[in-house]
Amino acid sequence: MSQPLTNVVLVHGGFVDGSGWQGVYDLLTGEGFRVSVVQHATLSLTADVGATNRVLDAQDGPAVLVGHSYGGAVISEAGTHDNVAALVYVAAFAPDQGESVSTLIADPPPGAPVPPILPPGDGFLLLDRDQFAASFAADLPAAQAAFMADAQLPWGVDALAGTVSKPAWRARPSWYLVTTDDRMIPPPAQRAMAERAGATTVETPGSHAIYVSNPQAVADLITQVAHQSA
Repeated sequence: MSQPLTNVVLVHGGFVDGSGWQGVYDLLTGEGFRVSVVQHATLSLTADVGATNRVLDAQDGPAVLVGHSYGGAVISEAGTHDNVAALVYVAAFAPDQGESVSTLIADPPPGAPVPPILPPGDGFLLLDRDQFAASFAADLPAAQAAFMADAQLPWGVDALAGTVSKPAWRARPSWYLVTTDDRMIPPPAQRAMAERAGATTVETPGSHAIYVSNPQAVADLITQVAHQSA
């Protein structure tokens, strides 16, 4: 029997940075995984993919590449890297060729919650601080959600507009964690992207910040993927 993969690379989404992965990191490293967290700037898809590729270049073997939210667009482009064995989407965008986050959110279904994104300023987006908790982190303690709201990483409009050239989910086995209480990416949209990608889908109750609020669910899926992708 082949050995399970031991390398995991985590890619954060918009409005946040890589520190939100700490709970997942702690669980995975406790199980013997070598975990790397990409700290990309969400300035442009090209630059964010470049930051991810540099981390993938440093791996000593195959890795599970994980993306949350906008990080799904990043891993869809970066995931063709030779060191990527499998993809895990966590409440994430999974664009097809020529698609971007902007095109995927351009036509929300009737009745879907609309994320409280403020008008762009100097080419960057932020979520309305007062609505951050309800939209992004409804299952986190109020103080923790407030900290995340005040620690937002401005999301570059160019990053949202960056198009995927060759979606990695067409060439790599993929898994998708659907968050059923998500008010940023509606669960039906998550399911549709997962189905299109041919991803093995797991569903769990939780907000868009599931990687923070329930790191065990995320770590369990990554562990499962590592064993199945060996």
